[in-house]
Amino acid sequence: MKTAVLTLALLAALPGTTQETQPVVEDFAPSVLNQPGKSYPQVNSERRVRARVVAPQARSVVFDFSGRGKYPLTQGEDGVWVGVTRPQDEGFHYYQLVIDGAQVPDPGTLYFYGGNRWGSGVEVPAADRDFYALKNVPHGQLQETLYYSQSAEAVLRCFVYTPPDYEKDPSKRYPVLYLQHGGGEDETGWGRQGHAGLIMDNLIAEGKARPFLIVMANSYVPGAIAPGGGVAPPAAPPGAGNAAPPASRGPGGRRFDFSAFTRVLLEDLVPFIDAKFRTLNDQPHRAMAGLSMGGMQTRTITLAHLDKFSHIGIFSGGSLAGSDIADLEAFKQKIKVLFVSYGSRELGGNRVGFGGDPKANTEALKAAGVNAYFYVSPDTGHEWLSWRRSLYQFAPLLFRDQPELTAFPLKAPGTKAVAPATVATTPASTEGAADISGTWKADFDSQIGPQSYTFTFSQSGGKLTGKATSIIGERKREAELQDGKVEGDAISFVEMLNFLDNEIRITYTGRLAPGGHEIRFTRAVGDFATEDIVAKRDPSLSAAGAPAPKTIRIKAGRFTPVKDAQGNVWLADQGFAGGPDHRTA
Repeated sequence: MKTAVLTLALLAALPGTTQETQPVVEDFAPSVLNQPGKSYPQVNSERRVRARVVAPQARSVVFDFSGRGKYPLTQGEDGVWVGVTRPQDEGFHYYQLVIDGAQVPDPGTLYFYGGNRWGSGVEVPAADRDFYALKNVPHGQLQETLYYSQSAEAVLRCFVYTPPDYEKDPSKRYPVLYLQHGGGEDETGWGRQGHAGLIMDNLIAEGKARPFLIVMANSYVPGAIAPGGGVAPPAAPPGAGNAAPPASRGPGGRRFDFSAFTRVLLEDLVPFIDAKFRTLNDQPHRAMAGLSMGGMQTRTITLAHLDKFSHIGIFSGGSLAGSDIADLEAFKQKIKVLFVSYGSRELGGNRVGFGGDPKANTEALKAAGVNAYFYVSPDTGHEWLSWRRSLYQFAPLLFRDQPELTAFPLKAPGTKAVAPATVATTPASTEGAADISGTWKADFDSQIGPQSYTFTFSQSGGKLTGKATSIIGERKREAELQDGKVEGDAISFVEMLNFLDNEIRITYTGRLAPGGHEIRFTRAVGDFATEDIVAKRDPSLSAAGAPAPKTIRIKAGRFTPVKDAQGNVWLADQGFAGGPDHRTA
């Protein structure tokens, strides 16, 4: 029986394409982030997203839900591509279309800056969305403001929120919160994705927050990113006075230096805001907070400048331990509020992320007399709903004599919670460990940009060793794998990352797909991010020189795949002329 030429056919679908037995509820409605008059994407009551793309000449269209799976769309006879995702977390999500390999925004949506690019966004309605809803209440202004930075030698942009009564009394002055975005985002994030202005309008209208200004600036100032990498300046000792904050890695693995933004913030932006706006320009009336990378900046900048800020907010951006503070008594006197928050899906497991366990650290500081608060956003991960809720909790604590954490509604009355999208938790097989020895490759988008990984696995029974080689832009890094296990088709291991002299655990848990050519992993990066990735076996680079199992496409009159004694999978759906002869039993 003749067969075809050997091909690299993959048996398993991409993440999110698993067939489901439950029918999809057909109550889809257009996303609130669509452009005027555009009907797609749509969201239903199960929190699924339906995409529709008119591309009749395209060969493939994929709905890439950034960090949450890729969904190949199906083309109809009319040339239109349509597909539906699994249930998603509530809130805002970035996504893009991949049309014949080209990554493009969806023309049906408004555009948002995230992942180091302008792209599409979709809003999955949250049951508690009332706190950031547009209501008939007095509204403040969100102003685009240009300022000259002497330290950066450039005209820079920030956005400034002024509360509803700012224009009424020209003699009244206000406190200021400096609020920073995350990695790969910019100064538009908190106003657009975060709804910071609407959150403040509603809190002020309900009497829950004191009116204050919010300044949202871009962290990527000139000098912050050095092309070609370079050696970061030495980190300051814990709690050191005015030492420059350390550097880290920014988009594409390039060196990101916090000290560049620190100079702009303290030498240029704060004086400009105090001169242009009616502020209370002293330390007791100045706060700083940020999400993810912005939280890391807040942590390092405020610790080095306790004379500048009195309230600190760290949203999904590490933690603050007693060992980080040189003079605890001075810290307690100067810092009126320390607030640390995370999405519930970011917590759990063996956490040794940037700064240590955030809950334990915060509770220890509170026991030591620091006015510290720890908040967990329910049923969310490293995403904008976590940070909207964090701002909603943090804002009422600011510039108050006796701050209290706001009681947060989990679900609106009468709503039904839907199980979130999670990795399958079917018990692992105990009949023997699958053999994954060899080389596997994974390419994926992350909070810091595109990453390419090569995993080299060596396996002895259920014990897994090897190394991970990652490439991010111009930066290449290798790490030995730890705690590797294979139980049936379940695989887990840990990669350690040194970041600012902190060891961060990157935990991988996943399953080998049918056919043995893909592993679908959930990759948890310390405290900061969780993403779904797919590692594919490299058939040309297998362990110990052994050839990797092959997938061969044949046209043999069969309708089901055939697996031979060597592990080769024979697919009966297509055939090609020529090639060696093979026979199936």
